[in-house]
Amino acid sequence: MTDSVNLNVIGTIDSPYKEKFAIPRQPGIVTAAQGQLRLTGSANNAELVRGLEQFSHIWLLFVFHGTQAQGWKPLVRPPRLGGNKKLGVFATRSTFRPNPIGMSVVKLDRIEQGFTAQDNAGQRASQVILHISELDLLDGTPIIDIKPYVPYADIIENAHGGYAQEQPNNNIKVIFSSAALVTLDNNSEHYPRLQNLVEQVLNQDPRPAYKQNKADDKIYGMTLYDFNINWQMTDISTLHVIAIEEISSNAV
Repeated sequence: MTDSVNLNVIGTIDSPYKEKFAIPRQPGIVTAAQGQLRLTGSANNAELVRGLEQFSHIWLLFVFHGTQAQGWKPLVRPPRLGGNKKLGVFATRSTFRPNPIGMSVVKLDRIEQGFTAQDNAGQRASQVILHISELDLLDGTPIIDIKPYVPYADIIENAHGGYAQEQPNNNIKVIFSSAALVTLDNNSEHYPRLQNLVEQVLNQDPRPAYKQNKADDKIYGMTLYDFNINWQMTDISTLHVIAIEEISSNAV
């Protein structure tokens, strides 16, 4: 027995979620979210994913790199309980864990084997890319393992989910300003699912748990892909997207 285990990163996630705020709290909720898993190092080998295309979904084991430096807590406040009640971290899916490891099931859309851009010596390296969707992962997330999702084993009939038995249903209506709609239309060729993504993310009400089901005049911002999105809850059932602004490629 040893007190520690060394794990190698096998890939990195390219995700529309550029910051922790507004990431859905579970996978599969925001179906319009699309991303890529780029295999790296010795795992960047097409033989490792041979046969994986037979599966519609895969499990990803990953590191909570966005909160890893903050350490962990034995007691946390689950958002599903309004952020008021404390539970043991092992009774939650909090990111603040003794080992910052998460798991997520995502849809596997296709597997691509391409080539990286030429380097200064004119050499190109092969690159294995898994195109995925329905993800809930921060951009740049390190992946430490991939496993196929096996329905007969992974679906447990009559399982009991404690305080999270069912998916929340917020029934929030998302309204876009005319300026936001113009931005969506101007970028529809490169981001055809952006409006759906914004709607699905905001329908989860990503505000802090203590503000759930409350009107709020504060203007919030979030980043999806290369866009800053400003929005506001005008009442408990209506959310107004005020502006969608493209982030300049020269921005630091």
